[in-house]
Amino acid sequence: MNSLEWRATLTLGAIYALRMLGVFMILPVFELYAHDLSGHPSPQTIAFALTVSGLTQALFQIPLGRLSDRIGRRPVIAIGMTVFAVGSLVAGLSDRIEIIALGRALQGAGAISSAVTALLSDVTRVEVRTTAMAVMGAGMGFAFVLALILGPVADGLIGVPGIFQMTAVLALLSLPLIWWAAPNPEVTATRTNRAGGFGGAFQDKELLRLNGGIMILHAIVPCVFMAVPSLIEQQFGWPAPQHWKIYLPVLVGTLIFALPLMRQADRGSARELMLGAIITLGLGLFIAGNWSGPVGLIGGLALFFLAFNLLEGLLPSRVSRQAPPDQKGAALGVYATAQFLGQPLGGALGGWTLAHHGAAAVLAVAAALPVIWLVIAYGMQSSLPAQIEN
Repeated sequence: MNSLEWRATLTLGAIYALRMLGVFMILPVFELYAHDLSGHPSPQTIAFALTVSGLTQALFQIPLGRLSDRIGRRPVIAIGMTVFAVGSLVAGLSDRIEIIALGRALQGAGAISSAVTALLSDVTRVEVRTTAMAVMGAGMGFAFVLALILGPVADGLIGVPGIFQMTAVLALLSLPLIWWAAPNPEVTATRTNRAGGFGGAFQDKELLRLNGGIMILHAIVPCVFMAVPSLIEQQFGWPAPQHWKIYLPVLVGTLIFALPLMRQADRGSARELMLGAIITLGLGLFIAGNWSGPVGLIGGLALFFLAFNLLEGLLPSRVSRQAPPDQKGAALGVYATAQFLGQPLGGALGGWTLAHHGAAAVLAVAAALPVIWLVIAYGMQSSLPAQIEN
């Protein structure tokens, strides 16, 4: 990648990581905090407050992606981060679960994923786009692992309200990055002055395959994080605050191995690599759930995260290249909506399986999902039309 592409990748990755760090930090501590709130909210109300941001995020990805096609990427990202900051403050300044849920809903309404991904695709060349997408996505993985470490520590120091307020500050600190450091696609890339309709984002068979794929991939993720913590405790005897000792090296190591494959994908082997990654995904889940002992668990997780890192770069890159230039934000909005809808579907599937059959069965069920994906993805085109790739 050239200097502009590295700047875009690192800047946008930092913006999105700043947004998500506080969100991830809330996850391991929110439930215990919410039980002691005024009114003693029910478990169902607590669960709604925790997950409503995912629903609103899914709802707003398409309109904000579409808006970024019309008024530009950076204004939409700035608007989204401001709305996210307001929601964080609302949640952090109340001890009523209803107001906290409202704040969480506002956090999700600041849905910038489609605009951020579209901006990165605007300013990166086709031959490096998959790598750029994956590097930005890796920042999200590191933010998640860092949040697992910092969440309980921050809870002890400033409490959950303080984490919400800190999240608002981090979001506002990203605004200078958006305006001064993020590349301006109207200057650095050829853009269509007027966006057309976005019906193609729902009608293109290749885009539908990719959208179905990201939904399945993100349905698998909650299954993994429902099952793996208990398996780590069984195999290693480590409590949850120490689980990062496995997640972090596995994430870093598999990203290093994935980067050369991503460069190969940008040279024309995307279909073969995607199908191979889907198979590796299922194989890793099967090994982690069925091969007893620490070696099986770590080996299975390594295969899973290798495939996950590769697919997180391949899928959005492929969407950005398949979509018409004047519908790129809308197409990535549909893609992001499918991504966020996959999480509650996977959570429901994994939760039911865990309650009735245990952690190993959750991974076995998750391992079956890539088989469905493989059937969907097998008919994808080997290469994109020349007018789209160029």
